[in-house]
Amino acid sequence: MATGDEGGDYIYDEETGEWLSPDDAAAKSAGPEVVDAVGNVLADGDAVTLIKDLKVKGAGQTIKRGTLIKSIRLTGDAQEIDCKHEGIKGLVLRAEFVKKRS
Repeated sequence: MATGDEGGDYIYDEETGEWLSPDDAAAKSAGPEVVDAVGNVLADGDAVTLIKDLKVKGAGQTIKRGTLIKSIRLTGDAQEIDCKHEGIKGLVLRAEFVKKRS
């Protein structure tokens, strides 16, 4: 990290070899855009509904279509979201099987 002429801190981006302002660095590190099955952009904390019955590997149960999943978290992968569901720890769903609740 370096301090610029205006007194702000700058962060070195090894990918491009440039010094970025904190705002530019935060925007760049935000990760890929994650979209649901119908094209809505998902964000941390959104609630989603399953559009298909899904068998959960290792848990021996099926989550039914229409199940509401609250407070999702993005993983940094454009197709995966991390979420919690009753009795299942560390549930990761593919974004193509969910629809954002409005």
